[in-house]
Amino acid sequence: MLTDKEVQEFAKHWVESWNSHNLDEIMSHYAADVILVSPVAARILNDPSGTVSGREAVLGYFRRGLEAYPNLKFELIDVMWGLSSLVLYYVNQNGTKTGEFMEMGPGTKVIRVVANYNAKS
Repeated sequence: MLTDKEVQEFAKHWVESWNSHNLDEIMSHYAADVILVSPVAARILNDPSGTVSGREAVLGYFRRGLEAYPNLKFELIDVMWGLSSLVLYYVNQNGTKTGEFMEMGPGTKVIRVVANYNAKS
């Protein structure tokens, strides 16, 4: 079961990692068998499923995303959490609001993430 402290620390470090564009720090949040589903992944990877499976594939997708959006920056609006999941609600440098549902595994590592965007994306 997640605690408030774990969730708050995770959210803070996750945003800081993305804002620094540090791929090692970004990837420190994800399990080896992570599955990511995102409409942005569908667009960047030209894959209508938007599904990226496994740590190495997610790393490659994140690398391409940072290259495509060199000014990427996130501002956390809110974090919500359950027993073994959390939702990060944030806005990016373009004003696009995003909600990412993250299912957590052992060691507070993300095993599944589903990204949802407002109509601006």
